[in-house]
Amino acid sequence: MINRDPKWLTGLRILGLGVWMIITLFPLYWILLTSLKPANQIAEYPVRYWPREFSLENYASLFNKSQFGSYLLNSIVVSAAAGVVGTAIALLSAYVLSRFTFRGKGAVMLAFLVTQMIPAFIALGPLYQMFTNLGLVDSRFGLVLIYIAMTIPFSSIMLRGFFDNVPDSLEEAAMVDGCSRFGALWRVIVPVMTPGIIATFIFNFVNCWNELFLAVTLINTDSHKTIPTALNGFISSFNIEWGPMSAAAVLTILPTMVLFAFASRWIVAGLTQGATKG
Repeated sequence: MINRDPKWLTGLRILGLGVWMIITLFPLYWILLTSLKPANQIAEYPVRYWPREFSLENYASLFNKSQFGSYLLNSIVVSAAAGVVGTAIALLSAYVLSRFTFRGKGAVMLAFLVTQMIPAFIALGPLYQMFTNLGLVDSRFGLVLIYIAMTIPFSSIMLRGFFDNVPDSLEEAAMVDGCSRFGALWRVIVPVMTPGIIATFIFNFVNCWNELFLAVTLINTDSHKTIPTALNGFISSFNIEWGPMSAAAVLTILPTMVLFAFASRWIVAGLTQGATKG
């Protein structure tokens, strides 16, 4: 017999979800609204939740008075490169951690976990000195390198869970048929793990896309800056440019929203695959 919840309880749940949705979506709505308001309406009182007129002047100002197109391209290149390379390296390390037993394996996993608990600014001094000596300060290549190093520990832990759910018999059968171990990994295991790999790449891409602290510290030239550093530049000691900053925020959010929208089924499948043990 199916137990049905009372109607009042169902209504209460719908009400709670509705309130939660409003609280979640309202900041996004307000940012979008502010980006479409003329400058003289942004700070007006009483507050209007629907502007008298819409304007694209903040978006025009964003591209005409700053190098926002360059910032956007830098973020895409840096985040995509770090996401792809970091995921590829983590795929190999996760495979070793899942399929092999060796001395120090537990210590490696512990080290990966510990790195996620240490704030980045603790290592900033030595890191900045090392990058200065290597000539990688104010370099997009240097930023990609540090982002790759930043993504590998979490990605390795995440992908190991996916590998643990793939039976050893699949690659053993491929190796019996003549594949090398790497061939079995590439031709048999990777296609099976596609949802998990895509989910890992998207998490890496989004983390690199949103990262501010290292980018602000290591990048000085405007032509090399990423979007988070550009957003930070709209805040000064005496003024905040709400209109252009809101327009920049909207354009910053859109790529990740589109990415999640197109890859949502792989993300859900990947997270489900990694959360269960077959």
